[in-house]
Amino acid sequence: MINSKILRQPENQWRKRLNVYIKLMRADKPIGTLLLLYPTLWAVWIAAEGQPEFLTVAMFSLGTFLMRSAGCVANDWADRNFDGHVERTKNRPFATGAVSGKEAKMLIVALCACAAMCLIPFSWQTWALALPALFLAFTYPFMKRFFPVPQFYLGLAFSFGIPMAFMAIRGEVPAIAWWLFAANVFWTLAYDTIYAMADKPDDVKIGMKTSAITFGIFDAEVAMLCHFVFDVLMIRVGLLLGANWVIWTALIIVIMWQWQQYQRIFSRDRQACFETFLANNQIGWLWLSAIAAHFAFV
Repeated sequence: MINSKILRQPENQWRKRLNVYIKLMRADKPIGTLLLLYPTLWAVWIAAEGQPEFLTVAMFSLGTFLMRSAGCVANDWADRNFDGHVERTKNRPFATGAVSGKEAKMLIVALCACAAMCLIPFSWQTWALALPALFLAFTYPFMKRFFPVPQFYLGLAFSFGIPMAFMAIRGEVPAIAWWLFAANVFWTLAYDTIYAMADKPDDVKIGMKTSAITFGIFDAEVAMLCHFVFDVLMIRVGLLLGANWVIWTALIIVIMWQWQQYQRIFSRDRQACFETFLANNQIGWLWLSAIAAHFAFV
């Protein structure tokens, strides 16, 4: 009689590998996907004038998740010799030896192939815009070796869903899309600088480049300056929309939240900086809600 434990071994092994891949993709930590998804959905709602098709929302949401996951795998592969020396990343799969480079590369290819399938319903121009987004996503990890403000580069990568959404829905990328693109670059620079502040001591030790290190003792102030530029650019987006009171109320609330962020990160406490980074999630969903409500009241 075959031992049931022997039969369960392959199943248990597969579950262990799946858990490793989930951690490698950061599927257990959705904050990165949300921060990438919100601006894309801002663009989807604006481009569709508040009435996006379900298929468009679903494909862009799934594609965002898949590409963020692929980017995380690529980032961990690139940082495999560094993560073990950083407190926050020392338990990642590469740092603990739980995954191989071959596995990571196969997973990246699979995720990118699935993400490409999400673009099937859209025009070839939308596919063309995906190419620079792909390039930025996979070169970002190496920018941290020499570029003094890699968070700006990440902002470019995190913003390409915006022109893609406009191209997919309208067949063009109007001026409002590029204003929204610029706004998101500065929002990303703001919250990822705060994120980098949490890792600053470790990054200095291993020689990594970050905006928090480059801006030195003014890191928190520059992060807030980037928030301010983001707000100004979103005002421009609102004016182009002919925004109603909902948009302007959201702006006031966002500014209040940003001031609260500065009060928290002024101490430069690592845990406070990390928690403040996470709090940017509420800015993303508030702007999405405000944009949706704007069109509902038009």
